Amino acid sequence: MSRIHDMPALAQRPDRLEAEHYNLWRLARRHLGSPIRLPLEGIHGVELILEAEAWVCVNTLQNDLPILAWTHFEDQGRQALHAPVPCRLNYYHFAASKYRARTLEVGMRELRQRVAQRRWRRGTG
Repeated sequence: MSRIHDMPALAQRPDRLEAEHYNLWRLARRHLGSPIRLPLEGIHGVELILEAEAWVCVNTLQNDLPILAWTHFEDQGRQALHAPVPCRLNYYHFAASKYRARTLEVGMRELRQRVAQRRWRRGTG
């Protein structure tokens, strides 16, 4: 996602995505394509954009300015589908850490609903 390549991160930390979240995203890419843009219910003006190289939490009120981004997914040769996926977490906003858990919780709930609706419409679920 070009917008995070043009923005310097305030901080970068090792992180990991839970297998449930990562596997759901892989399934969603098959059914919904990419990128996937998810409004985050209860977090005004914030959306999660899921792409192959990054998951970016953005402020839609400021022209999609990144708040935080999960990048560099270490999924090559992944054999255990139940294992978390190591990655990097970039912080672009001074208060980004308060968004991390809520972004994943709300975003994955929305993604689960979209996948279920898509599969139901196709008659495969």
